[in-house]
Amino acid sequence: METHNNSFFFPPVMKLITLLLFYYCFLFEGTKANTQFHTLQISSLQPASLCTPSTASGSSKKQSTLEVIHKHGPCSILTQDKSSTTTTAAASPPLSEILTHDQSRVESIQSKLKPNSKKPNKLNEKKTNIPAQSGKSLGSGNYLIAIGLGTPKKTLNLIFDTGSDLMWTQCQPCARSCYTQKDPIFNPSLSGSYSNISCSSAQCSLLTSATGNNPGCTAASTCVYGIQYGDKSFSVGFFAKDTLTITPNDVFPNFLFGCGQNNQGLFGNTAGLLGLGRDSLSLVSQTSQKYGKYFSYCLPSTSSSTGHLTLGKNNGGAALTSSTVKFTPFATSQGSSFYFIDIVSISVGGAQLPIGQSVFKAAGAIIDSGTVISRLPPAAYSAMSSAFRQQMKQYTSAPAYSILDTCFDFGNLTSVSIPTISFVFSGNLRVDLHPSGILVAVSSTQACLAFAGNGDAGDVGIFGNTQQKTLEVVYDVAGGKLGFGSGGCN
Repeated sequence: METHNNSFFFPPVMKLITLLLFYYCFLFEGTKANTQFHTLQISSLQPASLCTPSTASGSSKKQSTLEVIHKHGPCSILTQDKSSTTTTAAASPPLSEILTHDQSRVESIQSKLKPNSKKPNKLNEKKTNIPAQSGKSLGSGNYLIAIGLGTPKKTLNLIFDTGSDLMWTQCQPCARSCYTQKDPIFNPSLSGSYSNISCSSAQCSLLTSATGNNPGCTAASTCVYGIQYGDKSFSVGFFAKDTLTITPNDVFPNFLFGCGQNNQGLFGNTAGLLGLGRDSLSLVSQTSQKYGKYFSYCLPSTSSSTGHLTLGKNNGGAALTSSTVKFTPFATSQGSSFYFIDIVSISVGGAQLPIGQSVFKAAGAIIDSGTVISRLPPAAYSAMSSAFRQQMKQYTSAPAYSILDTCFDFGNLTSVSIPTISFVFSGNLRVDLHPSGILVAVSSTQACLAFAGNGDAGDVGIFGNTQQKTLEVVYDVAGGKLGFGSGGCN
């Protein structure tokens, strides 16, 4: 039997194995690298002119689920011309104006949460304005829902805001001033279920924590509320109760709200504001017997699409019962309204940023539906901006735009490749941001990183609504936890 020297055959076999392993590793690493970037069409950053309702399952009409629309988008009744059948949007305010208002809101929130913030003062109903120290957040949020108030029900389009508590709407006869709104102004004299709250009522005293101002009192002993926001917008009026209708099957008699007689500011054409904060006067608390202090929402990727707000645990979209929703515990609260969370780390392009835990813990962070651009501690933002610029070095830098300073000029490009951004919250909850939560367009050819740094390490961080886009955001207030699920809406 002929024998062979294996030394003649072993090297070629090893070479083949080595080549195969190298090729496999090359494919694996290439696939891994590609998962750390998004390919983004430049046109997707621009707002569309036509309304395209979300097709995601969670946004379908179900019990206790309301449609969420962007205030300035083509789906909003506020931007539609009643004299025509068009669904295109009217001109929205420039981004610079939106960002200026956003900064006012952020400064108001941070001022309220500073340890040395001023105590509430007595409201003087005879003044045309109210004390400026209130420190509540800016009232001109981005997203709207429609609810019913009174008997018979009148439909009102209200800003919904997790950073506010008291629901209020403008009311006739507008004794002092009312701004222009799209819906007919609510007339309490035409509602068979309306009544004012008296000054001596225990309910009147609840206004102090909900508004940041002690209540006032009229000569007729009617309780008077007053609330002012970060941009000096305000609402003053009678504290009252009436029937609130969420859906035909979800009706709440004796719902406490503000009936505004003197209202001025940047509320757009909305009818007022609906608070989803943690205070006892918020919608969350006043409907707790039915909904169990549990709600969720999804904010659409663009202003031309729609999202949803679901009240209660078992009435919403598929994402609420999906295994894709993971939770993080709420952090220790520093106030009665805001939802505090713990940020553990941030990754850009799959690489964790070198940020010490002390940076995130210095002032803590909240999640807020009304803040547009997320705010990070200075050291955290600096690390994010540097890493993002490094991974975008193939593109031309552009000048800063308002509060946004990490900007790029994409010239005549039709698509770009941008690094992923992920947040890890306590409980090892990883949240991958949608591309629409990473870049914001400032012109047809330029876009900026959709984050900003705080001015001081002691200012609270804010996880804003741009970063929340397309996520199912679940607030289990009674259970003390916040959940995120991907693909809640388009």
